Amino acid sequence: MVGHTKNELIVPSLSTVSSINRIKIVTQHEYFEPYPTVKDWFKKKINNPKQKIKHYFQSYLPFLDWIYRYNFVWLSNDLIAGLTVGAIVIPQGMAYAGLAKLAPQFGLYTSFIGAMIYCFFATSKDISIGPVTVMSALTGSIVDAIHRDYPKYESHIIASTLSLISGCIVFILGMFRLGFIVDFIPLPALTAFMTGSALNIIVGQIPIMMGNNKYLNTHESIYLIFGHFWKQIQHCNLNAVFGLTTLILLYLIRFICIHSSKRYPKYEKIFFFISTLRIVFVILLFLFISWLINRHNPDHPRISILGKIPRGFQNLGIPYIDRTLLNALTSYLPSTVIVLLIEHIAVAKSFGRINNYTIDSNQELIAIGVTNIFGPFFGSYPATGSFSRTAIKSKAGVRTPLAGLFTGLLIILSIYVLTGIFYWISQACLAAVIIHAIGDVIVGRETLKRFWQINPIEFFIFLFGVLATIFSTIEIGIYITIISSIVLLLFRMAKVHGKFIGRVEIQQMKLNFNSYSHITTRNIYIPFDHSDGSNPNIIPISSSNNGIFIYRLNESFLYPNINYYMEHFIEHIFHETKPDKINRYNSIGEQPWNLKINHHSEENDQRPYLYAIILDFTGVIHLDITSLQNLVDIREQLDSYANKKIHWHFVGLSNPWMKRALISVGFGSSDQDHTTFSLAKVHDRNEDVILVPILDINRPFFHIDLDEAYEVAMNSLNQQEISVVSRDDMT
Repeated sequence: MVGHTKNELIVPSLSTVSSINRIKIVTQHEYFEPYPTVKDWFKKKINNPKQKIKHYFQSYLPFLDWIYRYNFVWLSNDLIAGLTVGAIVIPQGMAYAGLAKLAPQFGLYTSFIGAMIYCFFATSKDISIGPVTVMSALTGSIVDAIHRDYPKYESHIIASTLSLISGCIVFILGMFRLGFIVDFIPLPALTAFMTGSALNIIVGQIPIMMGNNKYLNTHESIYLIFGHFWKQIQHCNLNAVFGLTTLILLYLIRFICIHSSKRYPKYEKIFFFISTLRIVFVILLFLFISWLINRHNPDHPRISILGKIPRGFQNLGIPYIDRTLLNALTSYLPSTVIVLLIEHIAVAKSFGRINNYTIDSNQELIAIGVTNIFGPFFGSYPATGSFSRTAIKSKAGVRTPLAGLFTGLLIILSIYVLTGIFYWISQACLAAVIIHAIGDVIVGRETLKRFWQINPIEFFIFLFGVLATIFSTIEIGIYITIISSIVLLLFRMAKVHGKFIGRVEIQQMKLNFNSYSHITTRNIYIPFDHSDGSNPNIIPISSSNNGIFIYRLNESFLYPNINYYMEHFIEHIFHETKPDKINRYNSIGEQPWNLKINHHSEENDQRPYLYAIILDFTGVIHLDITSLQNLVDIREQLDSYANKKIHWHFVGLSNPWMKRALISVGFGSSDQDHTTFSLAKVHDRNEDVILVPILDINRPFFHIDLDEAYEVAMNSLNQQEISVVSRDDMT
């Protein structure tokens, strides 16, 4: 429905509104859109500041929102899950400490502090914070590098300082609500980092599992360790029996439990706990065997064992830090922070989706930061979320984050009571535990196939990230995958281009017993090149035959992509239209040196003159100053080209700030004495039907949809042609 003046609304025909009981003619209901101001923006942002500040600080302790509802059902589930994870994290923590080049007790300290502190700051019930393979391996490489340059610093001091500084950085990111930065790390980069790190860890642990690690340098790149391992294969010893048997038993028990639970679903819970605790059972078995063969000569054991582990917290105190150590750690902080973030947030979001709840990424950064800030006071090294333990905790039926307290209590018990038993644990068995745990992280064949089918470019990013980790270090692999992903993102933003589209009238049909019935007729707009997958036999109606062009922008209109957008746009318009003056220059000498000569002769050129441009901004969310200035320059260029003022129509403007920006540079307003606008039916309090404008009637070139813009442009063109014909007749 269309109105023709600002003071009179045309009532539609009765056939159009047969379902309406009463129609009320309204002559004063004009709609003038209130455009936003900077003052309104600030007022909206700081509205009710006291409440926002209170909510901000309350969000730091999310456990206050649910702790008062804690009940016995939650307690029983949390107790089972917490003790299950505790039984697993004890051998894992000691094994992962070896990856970090630290004594086994530091793995227990890290496991304890992660479990105890996280529950007070968590928004995920499933996450288990503590030592993890990749973070431990990265810490180990950093500790090795700094210890070589500065031997005066003990390894655990370097690791604790790394934890403290990285924890402060992550805490600050969470405090300023910058958790969204994790979203800039795509899945291929994440999987490349995890796969490369897993291969790095596995190759580094194989010599320990086989017993010939003393004859080669396990600090080298993966390919060098792998080559040297085979050169020293003759030095493998009894450790290989313990390591390989442990690895085989772990996979065998898991295989049996998985297939048994499918065959006997009634006992699925029992098989789950057997599979979950298989690490504990196997470690206890080989611990007993190790004690049997080494008890008579503990000072000269026949296999590599953990040895004496101090009882209790022996490294309580304030972390040591000085300027030299801080400067030495600076270059390693980016990779450490990245690993802390992506491992934890990726795992937390994944299990949040699985268990139908959402996490607060910013609060999770707070939780990781606090854990790694206070951990060094107990002697811990950097900790983050563990995928394997989180999966076990979730499957065990955890109900709240409080399960971490029970995990922490079990670890304390082991630190004070079980250290004597830990003496006999085989290092080869712990290496096998690491290999078994990290093996699941390696991306599978189906995932690689899916990467290739979806996007070959991202597949190569994944491949380069893995190769960089294999032939250099974990840190280099992280940087290469993330930087290449960001470069690809920027390239896609810069090289995006729009599509010239045309109108197609479609009939929606319904099949009834081999016969078709017509339902509706409507218009759609599709690209002329059918790049959207539409049937190439369909030929859209080209409005450009009349000098009207419809251009659809597919992404935000910003400074990185403005040139690419407009180059394609201008080139197409110049190709499809003719200028108002074929030769605007009096002589060849006045022509610009780079002017492209138009080979159409004035007599034979059947192309139309440029009249109007319709920009479909439905997919545009933001405009910036650079892109808007570019649009103004193009408007002046096309006005000069057409030797008249071109009409610019905008469709689907998504927010008032975009309208304000366009109006500020002269788009949207009309210099005519009438406007055309769409009306909508609304009901007043008396149930009368009132026809009111949808958009601001003073902005006739801002439109709801393409149909409206196209009709307005065509009507305006027809009126102009009628006016020209009338003037010619009068002449």
